[in-house]
Amino acid sequence: MRTIFKTFALIILFFGMTPVLNAQYNQAYRNSGRRRTIPQAQEPIKKAEPLTADEMVAAEMPKITEALSLNDFEQAVLSSILTKYVQQRIELKILNLSPEKTREARENIDRKQDEEFKASLPEDKYDALIEYQQNGGKKVKSKKRKKKKNKS
Repeated sequence: MRTIFKTFALIILFFGMTPVLNAQYNQAYRNSGRRRTIPQAQEPIKKAEPLTADEMVAAEMPKITEALSLNDFEQAVLSSILTKYVQQRIELKILNLSPEKTREARENIDRKQDEEFKASLPEDKYDALIEYQQNGGKKVKSKKRKKKKNKS
Protein backbone atom coordinates (compact mmCIF):
# COMPACT_ATOMS: atom_id res chain seq x y z
CA MET A 1 0.00 0.00 0.00
CA ARG A 2 2.87 2.29 0.61
CA THR A 3 4.05 1.90 -2.98
CA ILE A 4 0.62 2.76 -4.33
CA PHE A 5 0.50 5.82 -2.07
CA LYS A 6 3.95 6.98 -3.23
CA THR A 7 3.05 6.41 -6.88
CA PHE A 8 -0.27 8.22 -6.50
CA ALA A 9 1.43 11.16 -4.70
CA LEU A 10 4.08 11.32 -7.42
CA ILE A 11 1.42 11.41 -10.18
CA ILE A 12 -0.52 14.19 -8.39
CA LEU A 13 2.68 16.14 -7.84
CA PHE A 14 3.59 15.77 -11.52
CA PHE A 15 0.19 16.96 -12.75
CA GLY A 16 0.16 19.76 -10.19
CA MET A 17 3.59 21.08 -11.21
CA THR A 18 3.01 20.96 -14.99
CA PRO A 19 1.04 24.26 -15.24
CA VAL A 20 3.55 26.03 -12.99
CA LEU A 21 6.49 24.83 -15.08
CA ASN A 22 4.66 25.71 -18.31
CA ALA A 23 3.99 29.26 -17.07
CA GLN A 24 7.64 29.66 -16.10
CA TYR A 25 8.76 28.47 -19.53
CA ASN A 26 6.42 30.82 -21.42
CA GLN A 27 7.53 33.76 -19.32
CA ALA A 28 11.20 33.08 -19.93
CA TYR A 29 10.78 32.62 -23.69
CA ARG A 30 8.07 35.19 -24.31
CA ASN A 31 9.66 36.86 -27.34
CA SER A 32 10.82 33.72 -29.07
CA GLY A 33 8.98 30.75 -30.37
CA ARG A 34 5.36 30.88 -31.36
CA ARG A 35 3.28 34.01 -31.15
CA ARG A 36 -0.02 33.99 -29.38
CA THR A 37 -1.23 37.40 -30.45
CA ILE A 38 -3.02 38.13 -33.68
CA PRO A 39 -0.84 40.23 -35.98
CA GLN A 40 -2.13 43.74 -36.56
CA ALA A 41 -3.07 44.69 -40.08
CA GLN A 42 -0.99 47.56 -41.37
CA GLU A 43 -2.84 50.68 -42.39
CA PRO A 44 -2.41 51.54 -46.04
CA ILE A 45 -0.08 54.46 -46.65
CA LYS A 46 -2.08 57.51 -47.59
CA LYS A 47 -0.93 59.41 -50.63
CA ALA A 48 -0.23 63.06 -50.06
CA GLU A 49 -3.01 65.21 -51.43
CA PRO A 50 -1.84 67.44 -54.28
CA LEU A 51 -1.66 71.10 -53.39
CA THR A 52 -4.40 73.42 -54.56
CA ALA A 53 -3.67 76.59 -56.52
CA ASP A 54 -4.24 78.72 -53.40
CA GLU A 55 -1.80 76.63 -51.36
CA MET A 56 0.87 76.76 -54.08
CA VAL A 57 0.59 80.52 -54.40
CA ALA A 58 0.54 81.00 -50.61
CA ALA A 59 3.78 79.00 -50.36
CA GLU A 60 5.54 81.10 -53.01
CA MET A 61 4.25 84.57 -52.12
CA PRO A 62 6.67 85.28 -49.23
CA LYS A 63 9.65 84.60 -51.53
CA ILE A 64 8.23 86.72 -54.33
CA THR A 65 7.30 89.54 -51.95
CA GLU A 66 10.79 89.59 -50.47
CA ALA A 67 12.53 89.41 -53.84
CA LEU A 68 10.44 92.16 -55.44
CA SER A 69 9.73 94.21 -52.29
CA LEU A 70 6.00 94.46 -52.99
CA ASN A 71 3.55 96.47 -50.92
CA ASP A 72 0.27 94.96 -49.67
CA PHE A 73 -1.81 96.06 -52.66
CA GLU A 74 0.71 94.76 -55.21
CA GLN A 75 0.99 91.55 -53.24
CA ALA A 76 -2.79 91.02 -53.32
CA VAL A 77 -2.98 91.75 -57.05
CA LEU A 78 -0.09 89.42 -57.82
CA SER A 79 -1.54 86.69 -55.61
CA SER A 80 -4.95 86.79 -57.29
CA ILE A 81 -3.44 86.71 -60.79
CA LEU A 82 -1.10 83.84 -59.91
CA THR A 83 -3.90 81.84 -58.28
CA LYS A 84 -6.09 82.23 -61.35
CA TYR A 85 -3.45 81.03 -63.80
CA VAL A 86 -2.04 78.28 -61.58
CA GLN A 87 -5.58 76.89 -61.37
CA GLN A 88 -5.79 76.93 -65.18
CA ARG A 89 -2.46 75.07 -65.42
CA ILE A 90 -3.71 72.43 -62.96
CA GLU A 91 -6.89 71.96 -64.98
CA LEU A 92 -4.81 71.66 -68.16
CA LYS A 93 -2.68 68.97 -66.53
CA ILE A 94 -5.82 67.03 -65.52
CA LEU A 95 -7.13 67.07 -69.11
CA ASN A 96 -4.15 65.05 -70.43
CA LEU A 97 -4.23 66.59 -73.89
CA SER A 98 -1.79 65.76 -76.65
CA PRO A 99 1.64 67.37 -76.27
CA GLU A 100 1.00 69.87 -79.07
CA LYS A 101 -2.31 71.06 -77.65
CA THR A 102 -0.85 71.20 -74.16
CA ARG A 103 2.05 73.36 -75.39
CA GLU A 104 -0.32 75.70 -77.21
CA ALA A 105 -2.60 76.00 -74.19
CA ARG A 106 0.39 76.68 -71.89
CA GLU A 107 1.67 79.39 -74.22
CA ASN A 108 -1.80 80.95 -74.27
CA ILE A 109 -2.03 80.87 -70.46
CA ASP A 110 1.49 82.34 -70.14
CA ARG A 111 0.69 85.13 -72.61
CA LYS A 112 -2.55 86.08 -70.82
CA GLN A 113 -0.83 86.00 -67.42
CA ASP A 114 1.99 88.18 -68.72
CA GLU A 115 -0.53 90.70 -70.09
CA GLU A 116 -2.33 90.87 -66.74
CA PHE A 117 0.94 91.35 -64.87
CA LYS A 118 1.92 94.15 -67.24
CA ALA A 119 -1.45 95.89 -66.80
CA SER A 120 -1.59 95.48 -63.01
CA LEU A 121 1.95 96.13 -61.78
CA PRO A 122 4.18 99.20 -62.09
CA GLU A 123 6.79 98.87 -64.82
CA ASP A 124 9.76 98.45 -62.48
CA LYS A 125 7.99 95.74 -60.45
CA TYR A 126 6.86 94.03 -63.67
CA ASP A 127 10.44 93.97 -65.00
CA ALA A 128 11.69 92.61 -61.66
CA LEU A 129 9.01 89.91 -61.72
CA ILE A 130 9.95 88.82 -65.24
CA GLU A 131 13.63 88.68 -64.23
CA TYR A 132 12.66 86.73 -61.09
CA GLN A 133 10.76 84.19 -63.20
CA GLN A 134 13.63 83.86 -65.68
CA ASN A 135 16.08 83.21 -62.83
CA GLY A 136 13.91 80.33 -61.63
CA GLY A 137 12.69 82.03 -58.48
CA LYS A 138 16.02 83.27 -57.22
CA LYS A 139 16.27 86.69 -55.68
CA VAL A 140 16.98 89.46 -58.12
CA LYS A 141 20.25 91.17 -57.30
CA SER A 142 20.27 94.88 -57.76
CA LYS A 143 23.16 96.12 -59.81
CA LYS A 144 25.05 98.74 -57.87
CA ARG A 145 28.27 99.96 -59.31
CA LYS A 146 30.99 101.33 -57.20
CA LYS A 147 32.28 104.66 -58.30
CA LYS A 148 35.98 104.89 -58.83
CA LYS A 149 37.67 107.62 -56.89
CA ASN A 150 39.89 109.84 -58.89
CA LYS A 151 43.14 110.55 -57.19
CA SER A 152 44.35 113.98 -58.03
